[in-house]
Formats: sequence, structure tokens, C-alpha cells
Amino acid sequence: MPLDLQQLHDAVITGDNKVSHSITEQALEEGIDPLSLVNEYMMPAMDEVGRRFETNEYYVPELLLSARAMKASLGLIRPLLTACDVEPLGRVISGTVKGDLHDIGKNLVGSMLEGGGFEVFDLGTDVAPEQFVEAAKEHKAHIIALSALLTTTMPSMKLTVEAFIEDGTRDQVKIFIGGAPVTQEFADEIGADGYSKNAVDAVAQAKQWMAASA
Repeated sequence: MPLDLQQLHDAVITGDNKVSHSITEQALEEGIDPLSLVNEYMMPAMDEVGRRFETNEYYVPELLLSARAMKASLGLIRPLLTACDVEPLGRVISGTVKGDLHDIGKNLVGSMLEGGGFEVFDLGTDVAPEQFVEAAKEHKAHIIALSALLTTTMPSMKLTVEAFIEDGTRDQVKIFIGGAPVTQEFADEIGADGYSKNAVDAVAQAKQWMAASA
């Protein structure tokens, strides 16, 4: 029975990580181009997930499940793309800022960015400004994604933006911020390039930036 790749698309939308992993595995064994799996089935599925989130058909739990299903497939595909020198859409440094230990929002944004074709380097939580700067240089990052869930840790976002200015590398990266207490006004105030209200918005913004710089 021929492999139905539409099942991969559907598994990502419904958040079935076992099916997405299994179909991806079979497809690769049959010699199907890994990049076509991503571009023709998985990314359109994540676009549909994003659309459903925007129209309130999906909520955060569904986003998490779809991101997990996408990750299950990407885990098999990424090493092959790296071996073929396929460049990601862009490189992102992600982390929760100094003093803040919350990671659910950061993890969701990271998974959605990976699903959107980005390579994400997750620095974890409680990340000092200079760690973001060093990681950006080490990985030649295009985008820095800062997360904070506490009003008391929001000043760390400002310090991180300032750390890039002091390092002389501020113009080499786009910085966007997010988290429950964060607003567009705060992003403007600290000199960040943008604010994302949710994970879907973060992906759209990152894609926009990369398209503009191409």
C-alpha cells in the first residue's frame, strides 16, 4: 500500500506525534526528499494550525500538541538537511531573561519557530544579557527572542538590548520580546524591534524580518 503523505500533514494539524514520526520514518526509508516533506506537508500544516489559533478554533494546548508532532518529524529530518547543507530560514537565540524561571511560553515559541523552518538555539531560563550576546555571535543568529513572565524581570529585557548596543552588534540582530506582562509600548520603550503577543505572531514576525533582509 503506497504511503499517504497527506497523513503527515494531518498528523501535525491534529497533534498526533506518533503518526507524524512513523510516517516521516517510512517516507525517509522510501527515499522521499526530506526537504519536500517539510515544505509540502509539515509547514503548510503549521500554517493551518496558526490560522486556527488566530480564529480561536485552536488554543494553546492544541498548539503545543501540533508543535510536538512537528518536532517528532523534524528530529528525523534535521540531521539529513544538515548533511545536505540546507540552510534554515534563519537562526534564532531564545531564552527567558535573567531572574525569570518560566519556560512554557518560551518553549512554545521555540517549537513554533522550528516548525516554521527556523533553527532555534534555546538558552533556557534565567539567562544573563551577556549570554544572549555571546550565543548570537557563536551561532551567527539573525533573531533574538526574549521571554519574561514577571513584571520584576522585564528590566532584564532592557539590559539585554543594551548589552547588544555595548557590544557593537545591535544592528546585526532583530530582537523581539514576549510574555504575559509585556506590551508593544514596552518594546518601543526599550528599543526592541518588536513584540509578539503569542507564538503564532512570533513566527509571522520572524518570517517577515527574514524576507525583508533577503
